[in-house]
Amino acid sequence: MSRRRAPRRISLSQRRDAPAGGEWRQRTEEQWRGKAQVREVEEEERQEHHGKESVPRGTCQTMCPTRELQDRQLQNCLHRFELLAGTERDRRPRGDPLRAVKEYSRPAAGKDSTNSSDLRPAAVLLKTVCYLIDKVAASPHLRPWTEVYNFVFDRLRGVKQDMIIQRTSGLNCVAILERTVRFLIYVSYRLCGEPLRLYDPRINDTHLQENLSWLLDCYATGTEPHPNQEEFQALGLLYNLGSARAAQHIMELPERLRCSPAVTLALSINRAFHERNPVRVLRLARRLNFIQSCALHRHLVSCRRDLMLIYSHGFSSRNCRFPLDRLAQLLCLDASLTTRLCQAHGVEVNRDNQLIFSKAAFTEPEQEQLHCKLYHNIVAEKQRDLSVGDIIHGCT
Repeated sequence: MSRRRAPRRISLSQRRDAPAGGEWRQRTEEQWRGKAQVREVEEEERQEHHGKESVPRGTCQTMCPTRELQDRQLQNCLHRFELLAGTERDRRPRGDPLRAVKEYSRPAAGKDSTNSSDLRPAAVLLKTVCYLIDKVAASPHLRPWTEVYNFVFDRLRGVKQDMIIQRTSGLNCVAILERTVRFLIYVSYRLCGEPLRLYDPRINDTHLQENLSWLLDCYATGTEPHPNQEEFQALGLLYNLGSARAAQHIMELPERLRCSPAVTLALSINRAFHERNPVRVLRLARRLNFIQSCALHRHLVSCRRDLMLIYSHGFSSRNCRFPLDRLAQLLCLDASLTTRLCQAHGVEVNRDNQLIFSKAAFTEPEQEQLHCKLYHNIVAEKQRDLSVGDIIHGCT
């Protein structure tokens, strides 16, 4: 007698509204690097296979190697954030050795990217990252911030490239990756809704996932104590909300981490998200700090859409009226934005600020109508007096 095949179960991470960027990457050596990183080190690995056994060690003690600074100065390829004060209007502006930072360059055939004098050791790389945060990203004078982001993003890629070539590990590696992950999470919130020519969320997500996976691998394989591990385990789950692999990773952690306050809260939010309980997700989200809210924020649109859909069915009655201010409280929005969101989903708002839900009238608005940036209240109110430097350095 043949056995009936059990119906195929659909992973909760494959929900129709689960974010496309939330898939968890397996942390094998090649996968945590990601395809882009594999290309970056392809040339170096080829050289090793041909007999170069020792891993190169950097000797450059400045943020930008002298040779690169001279070459880019001759080619007039310095960024305006790197120019020596007073030479900006010169025909060939000069670079400031204290402001110039090594830029990311794609590996090219015949190009030796393992030259020790062009590589920065781990301590210098950490110093470079701190400069990028404190003097560039957190500067109140550098504008526009989309240009600040693109400059810092490129230079952080250069830092990562040096780390990969030298097989950097240890506490400095962790400190660099933690700041990089915080920066990219913050960016995903701050630049949400910017034109694609200025900010591409998919590219930012790709690099965030790669750096996060590398960081979690460092936690798993390192022997040193990592006081920020609880924070980043929670951030990883909040950012990848709805991913079965992300949840499985958390469940495999030691009990002391799994039961820590930040991870416990992230697990509760993830469970509510799985259960399609947007009211509980939004209620628990109020307990998150600012950077945690930044990690969660990309899931808020789908949560609010789920809430509108559930209420459109649950309160669908000709004589039923629902208070606008009550819904605004549940959505963590003010009344005007709640009204706008209701109208986008086909929910009628009468003159008495009461909502008339109807499952027949519910509509799926175009993504352009939602303008996620308009509905950032639940995140924005948590920033208060935190500076960009405080956020990225973890001083919250």
